[in-house]
Amino acid sequence: MALLGFLGKDKNESLNKGLEKTKESVFHKLSRAVVGKSKVDEEVLDNLEEVLVSSDVGVATTLKIIERIEARVAKDKYLNTSELNSILKEEIVALLEKNQTDSESDFSSQLKNTPFVIMVVGVNGSGKTTTIAKLAYQFKSAGKKVLIGAADTFRAAAIDQLQIWADRVGVPLIKQQMGSDPASVAFDTLRSAVSGETDVVIIDTAGRLHNKINLMTELSKIKRVMEKVIPEAPHEVLLVLDGSTGQNAFEQARQFTAATNVTAMAITKLDGTAKGGVVIGISDQFKIPVKYIGIGEKLEDLLIFNRFDFVDSLFSLK
Repeated sequence: MALLGFLGKDKNESLNKGLEKTKESVFHKLSRAVVGKSKVDEEVLDNLEEVLVSSDVGVATTLKIIERIEARVAKDKYLNTSELNSILKEEIVALLEKNQTDSESDFSSQLKNTPFVIMVVGVNGSGKTTTIAKLAYQFKSAGKKVLIGAADTFRAAAIDQLQIWADRVGVPLIKQQMGSDPASVAFDTLRSAVSGETDVVIIDTAGRLHNKINLMTELSKIKRVMEKVIPEAPHEVLLVLDGSTGQNAFEQARQFTAATNVTAMAITKLDGTAKGGVVIGISDQFKIPVKYIGIGEKLEDLLIFNRFDFVDSLFSLK
């Protein structure tokens, strides 16, 4: 069965283009891994392990994938190297299935709650601000009423940048002065969202990791205050990670998942790196769904992640 098909043709083309650097890197490494070999043997598996680790899949996840392929080799007794690519795709998709909530839905799909509140966390420089703008753009383009809350009051630049993006997208922004209480901004945003019959609320938060206790306290306070307006808010805590940082993204994920209950992830800047394998490793290691991937600078370059399309694109030999 062909793995591609969940996305439309244009989206598949965008995904292929966005993953181009990783695809080229993986293709060349895989080609070297099987050169002169007709069957998958121990040397090929050792080479494959090196390919996956060097593509930032991560050691633990790589070992799981190798074990799965070893099991296939043992079961089938003989596997051609020509089959390796399709087997690799099948086993990675199966591995991701355990912790990935797939959906054929898009930004126009029915929301479980209205207003649907997304609290966005992540370090400064991870692409957090542009991801918020892209989310707002995608939801607005799908006909939803969107409101953004600038609760990263630690940096004046964060508020200013968010205002520029909000103006560009054409959605309102609730903000206060730099140094204001972030929870107060979140409270005002949700109250405005309820009265204005908003569909989606996106709350930005400070991207500081120098003190995990302070971060935990701040995020917990924002959550408590939001619950006073909308009892189940936030409905999603979205962690934004910079895919181009490779293994550093793993460390950021560890820090933020320890500080708050992250429920979904967005991995950005995949178009500018050969480290796209980080998506596989992070999804596997943290057991938190990767919901979005950023594959370019344009507002429409934020895609809903689908493991079938991603793996098929990443390991496509075309």
